[in-house]
Amino acid sequence: MDDIRVRFGKAVRQKRHKLGVSQEAFADLCELDRTYIGGIERGERNVALVNIEKIARALKLSLSELFRNL
Repeated sequence: MDDIRVRFGKAVRQKRHKLGVSQEAFADLCELDRTYIGGIERGERNVALVNIEKIARALKLSLSELFRNL
């Protein structure tokens, strides 16, 4: 089983693609840097709770929906 960071990153990327939003536009929605989002999607970042909440809001998901099936 993949590390939680990798699973979370894959889920974020999949949901971002489903919204049809570029990584740069998504980073703007999250008020985070594009390279930081890229690191999250590659499973390289241990994301702070505050930023997880920003990501969930940008994806228009609740926190539980974001973590479902990880």
